[in-house]
Amino acid sequence: MLPAIHHLKRCVSLALLLLMGTWIVYATGGTAYAYPYLMLAPVLIGAFWYALVGGLCVAFAAGILMAFMPQDAALSIEQSTSNYLVRIAQYLLLGGVSGWLFLLRRRSASRHRTMARTDPLSGLANQVALNEDLGRHLDLPATRGATTGLMLVRITDITDVIDAMGLDAADELVLSLSERLKGAVCGKPFAYRINHDELALILHDIDLHDIERIATRLLDVGEESYLIQQVPVRMQLAIGSSLRQGDTVKQEDLVREARIALFTAIQEGSDHKHFSPGFERHSLDSLQLIARVRCALQEKEFSLHYQPKICLVNGHVCGSEGLIRWPQADGSLVPPGQFMPKVENTSLINPVTHFMAREAASFACRHAGWGAISINLSVHNLYDDELIDLLIELVEQVDLTAEWLEVEITETALIGDLAAARRAIQRIRDAGIGVSIDDFGTGFASFEYLQHLPITGLKIDRTFVAQLEVNARARKLMACMIEMGHALDLTVTAEGVETQGQADILRELGCDQAQGFFYTGALPASDYLAWCQAHANTLP
Repeated sequence: MLPAIHHLKRCVSLALLLLMGTWIVYATGGTAYAYPYLMLAPVLIGAFWYALVGGLCVAFAAGILMAFMPQDAALSIEQSTSNYLVRIAQYLLLGGVSGWLFLLRRRSASRHRTMARTDPLSGLANQVALNEDLGRHLDLPATRGATTGLMLVRITDITDVIDAMGLDAADELVLSLSERLKGAVCGKPFAYRINHDELALILHDIDLHDIERIATRLLDVGEESYLIQQVPVRMQLAIGSSLRQGDTVKQEDLVREARIALFTAIQEGSDHKHFSPGFERHSLDSLQLIARVRCALQEKEFSLHYQPKICLVNGHVCGSEGLIRWPQADGSLVPPGQFMPKVENTSLINPVTHFMAREAASFACRHAGWGAISINLSVHNLYDDELIDLLIELVEQVDLTAEWLEVEITETALIGDLAAARRAIQRIRDAGIGVSIDDFGTGFASFEYLQHLPITGLKIDRTFVAQLEVNARARKLMACMIEMGHALDLTVTAEGVETQGQADILRELGCDQAQGFFYTGALPASDYLAWCQAHANTLP
C-alpha cells in the first residue's frame, strides 16, 4: 500500500508540473518564445525518479502538450508539423539520455550499496546491513505483546579451526552455520556476519518466552557436525539476546544490550544469556573500576601487605606472601576480590604484577631475615616475557638473594599450554627463584604437571584444611598430599589455617608450613615487621 501511494504522489506531481508548464507557455504567448524549455523540468524529474522509462514517457507527454500549443497565441498562428515533431524528438532525446544516465547511476549506487552491506569473505550481510534492517524492524508496530528481538551468536572456538585449517575454512564454517541457524528458526530470519566469529539474527514478533526456546535450538545446531574441507567439525556457541523494550528503543541500544549479554555468557561460561539491566550496571562499574585502577597505578596508590608463613616444626616465621592492597582516602581498603579478577582480564595485569614484584623484591632486600617473599602470578603473567625478565633483573641487579623471592601460580594457569608453562617456569627457576603451585588440589591436571614442571613447593588449598578437625577422610587426604609433595622434594604449605587444632594436625602430618588467620591476616609492612618481632619473642 505504501509504495502505491508513493508512486501515485509522484505521478500527480509530474502531471501538475506538465500542466503548469503548459499554462505558462500559453500565457506567455506560445511556443515562439523561450518558455517551452520549462517543460524540460518535469522531463528531468521523471528521468530521475523512473530512469529511462520515466524520462521517455514524460518527454513524450510534454512534446504532445506542446504540439497542441499555438506558435503565437495572440495572433492565433499555429505551429508547423515539422516544428513540434522536432521538439518532441528533442524532448525524447533529452529524456532518454538523462533517464539512461540516471539508470546507470542507480545501478552503480545499488552495486556500491550491496558491497557496503556484504561481508566480502562469506557473502553474508554485514554490520551495516544489520543496523539498517534492525532500524526498519524497530519501526514496525508490535503485535499481540510480541516485539523485535536480536540474537548474537559467537563461535567461541573458531580459532581452533583457523589454526588447523586456515581462514577459508573458518569462512566456510560461518556460512554453513548461518544457513542452519536460519533453518532452525521459524520464518528463516536473515543472518548477518558482524565479526569473523560472530553472527546476528533479527527476530520479529517474538516474546521473552520464545527466546530460551530459540536459543536452545540454535545451540543444538552448533552441536551438529559440519563437513568443512572434507573434515567433520563441531563447534561451541555462546549466545547473547535482547528484546525491544518500549517504543523508543534505538537499534544501537538493542545491539549493545545483546553484546553485553553475550560477553556475560562468555565470562560466566554459559551457553546463553538474555540481557538484564544488571549486566549493564556491572559492565559500567567494571569500566569505571578499571579506569580507577589505571589512575591508582599512576598515582602510586597501591601497596603490599604481608601475611606470614609459619614453620610448623619450630614455629618461626619462614616467609610471607605479598598481597596487593588498595587504600582509600578514608582509610578503608578496596577488597582485592573486587578489582583483581577484572584487572586480570585486561592489559593492566602486567603493570600491576610488575609493581608487586618490585615491592616484594625491595622489601626482601631490606628485611631478608624474615624469609622469602612470594607474589601471585596470573595465567597472563606466566606468559609475559617482560615480567620474567624483570624477576631475573631484580635478582641480578638488586642486592637480592634469589632464595628470598618466590612466585605462586594457580593450577588454572597451567591448563592451557603445559609446554609453554614449563618453559616459563624453567626460566624463573634458572634464576634461582622458587615456584609454588597455589590452591593445590582444586585444579584439573595436578599429577600431569607435577611430573613435568620444575616447581619447588605446593600450597594446599584452604578447603582441605577446613575439615581437618571433624573429618577423618579430610585428614587422610591431607596426609596423602603432604606425603606426595615430600616424595617430589617439594615444600608443602597449608593455607587457610584458622584454629590451633588445625595447626596441630598439620604438624603431626608432617606439613612444612602454615598460613592463615590463626596466626594473622595480611598486614602493612611496618605492622608485619612488628608482628614478626613480637611472635619471635614468644618462642622459646
